[in-house]
Amino acid sequence: MSDKKNVLFICLGNICRSPIAEAVFIDIVKKRNLTDKFDIDSAAIGSWHVGKKPDKRALETMSKHNLEYNNKARRITTEDFRKYDYIFGMDDENMSDLDELKPSDGKAKLLLLGEFDPKGERIIRDPYYDNNSDGFEKAYVQSIRCCDAFLDKVMAGEI
Repeated sequence: MSDKKNVLFICLGNICRSPIAEAVFIDIVKKRNLTDKFDIDSAAIGSWHVGKKPDKRALETMSKHNLEYNNKARRITTEDFRKYDYIFGMDDENMSDLDELKPSDGKAKLLLLGEFDPKGERIIRDPYYDNNSDGFEKAYVQSIRCCDAFLDKVMAGEI
């Protein structure tokens, strides 16, 4: 892999799952000394939380696992489909929305993050309406498995 790869993580509001996945992937890339090979970000399908920090429980989960995170929610743009090589949705609804939003000249491969889960959990469950942080921890653990497996495939030239 010689060219820099651009990776974007998407969820409905960009305050729960996609920021966690973004922070996890940044951490994994950093630990593998590959930071110069990737541009990583996250965004939302909807505009409800634009400009806001992630959900408090997402931030607590990231902090608990020593993941740095300073981004604020933003909505996906048409240009993102041209800029990014890989755009990951967290569930089937995200994927359907991404398919509808993708312009005809978009180069991004639209991928379901959970398709890379070695344990076969296809959907990163949305923990937004949970009463505790358990769902955020689950999203973190799923993100580690999926991001590790995706990075292995990219580095092996399989994707």
